[in-house]
Amino acid sequence: MTIVVIGVTGAGKTTIGRLLAQRLAWDFLDADDFHPAANVDKMRRGIPLDDEDRKPWLERLRAEIAEREASRRSFVLACSALKEEYRKMLAVGPQVKFVYLKGSKELIAERLHGRREHFANEKILAGQFADLEEPKSGIVVDISAAPEEIVREIRDSLDV
Repeated sequence: MTIVVIGVTGAGKTTIGRLLAQRLAWDFLDADDFHPAANVDKMRRGIPLDDEDRKPWLERLRAEIAEREASRRSFVLACSALKEEYRKMLAVGPQVKFVYLKGSKELIAERLHGRREHFANEKILAGQFADLEEPKSGIVVDISAAPEEIVREIRDSLDV
C-alpha cells in the first residue's frame, strides 16, 4: 500500500507522513526530494511552480510509486499533489490511498512564518491555494489537531 499525504506547503505533510510511516514501520519519502534543482530554486525565490515545472517531478514520483507497488513495499509519501490530474497520475493502482491535510490559509501562513529550514515559504502559499483542487475522494483530515491525533485518525480511516 502507498499512502500519499497531500496538501499545500505548511499543512504538515512531512511531519504527519514521517510519524505515520514510523507508526506503521513503513518507509517514508518526501516528494520535495524528487524536485529538480530548478524547481527548488524557483520556490526559494517565491515563484510558484506551473504544470510544466511539475511534470518531470510527477513522472519521477509515479515511477517510484509503481516500482514500490510492484515489489509490494508499503510506504508513505508526502506530496502536495494539488490538482486532481496530479493525483490521477500518482494513482498507479488501487493500493494508492490519498490523505488530504486540510487547514485554513491563516493557520498555515502562521506555521510558515516561523519556518526557516525549508525552501518553500509563505510567499508561495497563495499560489498553492490558487492551484489547490480539493480531492473528491480519499481521507480528509483537519490539521488543527495534534500530530498524534491526526495519525490515529488516518490509521483508523485506512484500517492500517
